[in-house]
Amino acid sequence: MITAGKKVLNGWAMYDWANSVYNLVITTTFFPIYFLAVTDEHVSFMGMRFVNSALYNYTMAAAFLLVAIASPILSSISDTRGNKKNFLKFFTILGSVSCAALFFFTKSTLWLGVLAFMLATMGYCGGLVFYNSYLPEIAAPEDRDRISARGYSMGYIGSVLLQLVGFALVMTLPFGLDEGTAVRGTFLLVGVWWLGFAQITFATLPATKATVSKHSSGALTEGFGELRKVYAQVKTMPVLKRFLRGFFFYSMGVQTVMMAATIFGSKVLNLPSDKLIGTVVIIQVVAIAGAWGMARLSGIFGNLRVLIGVVIVWIGICIAGYKMQTATDFYLLATAVGLVMGGIQSLSRSTYAKLMPETQDTASFFSYYDVTEKLSIVIGMFSFAYIDDYTENMRNSVLALVVFFVIGLAWIISALRKQRQLAGMETEKEKHLVM
Repeated sequence: MITAGKKVLNGWAMYDWANSVYNLVITTTFFPIYFLAVTDEHVSFMGMRFVNSALYNYTMAAAFLLVAIASPILSSISDTRGNKKNFLKFFTILGSVSCAALFFFTKSTLWLGVLAFMLATMGYCGGLVFYNSYLPEIAAPEDRDRISARGYSMGYIGSVLLQLVGFALVMTLPFGLDEGTAVRGTFLLVGVWWLGFAQITFATLPATKATVSKHSSGALTEGFGELRKVYAQVKTMPVLKRFLRGFFFYSMGVQTVMMAATIFGSKVLNLPSDKLIGTVVIIQVVAIAGAWGMARLSGIFGNLRVLIGVVIVWIGICIAGYKMQTATDFYLLATAVGLVMGGIQSLSRSTYAKLMPETQDTASFFSYYDVTEKLSIVIGMFSFAYIDDYTENMRNSVLALVVFFVIGLAWIISALRKQRQLAGMETEKEKHLVM
């Protein structure tokens, strides 16, 4: 396979630039801070009573669950019909318009805030299924670590730029804006940025070919058939199976830490908003170095070995998070999170792209990857929210994440052992052939 040209690769990476602003502004900084500020400590929603931070986490978990249920079918349909780009466009519009709708979320419109936040989350994670599935189509195996890192780096740079714009808007309050309106203005900017820059991706990514030339049945039937075919292949690949199991568990911890860090700093450590936002910007900058650094290390030591080392660091971060008491502790730990955050995300994506077989069903295969990640987020966020709601102490939620990382570490070690075992068998087979 030959890696695509620079125009296509840059166009693909530009989608990270476009949609990563959701991940930073909506789930990490401005929106969680704003959500806690405009809601009471305990809120009523749909006839039930919640701790406000727990409702935030439950909403996100519900969005990821809905996408996890729908994306395997949609991705299989996109493979059989060859319309992957149309699905990417749909989720982009859903997510960006929902982000813009958050501009109208105030204390009196909690239902709007929850609904728009859920739809924006669905647009973000639903689009990633189809975006990620382009990686094995445009990059040769030996280039996938580097190109995956380029995408994440572009995302971090773009999101930091818009974050700084939003930060300046909130600090200067131009045009006579009050602070609440300025913060909500950043939600509107996210929607415009996401939809606008995604047009570059749509214009440069190649059209995909249908894997089924003649359609004897409906799209839904063919979608399920495609899923069964992919599942049958995955079952025969022991290293890939073990990697996915490890990825499932350590993603519970990684994604939950990333999404709940700002709420933890605000609610547990009582850090001011400007300090939290500044810290998250530093995390994003450090994450750029982390993504490129892990790509380099994987070329020296191999993907699975580097992942093992990174997961061990994450375990240490969770233990330190449970014990931290001061703002300085938070800033130091946030820097460590940034270093391993970019690396583990980028390397996980490229590792999967390397381990999966050569196939035209890239969206279907990557739906397995994304469903694994989304279900892990659902369990991770739900566990975090439940422990927070039940004990009313978020530190206990942080400590519980260690269990997920330890189980994930065990499966990645198992995948590495199986990879070595299979490599040894191939070597023995070659020796016999020579003799």
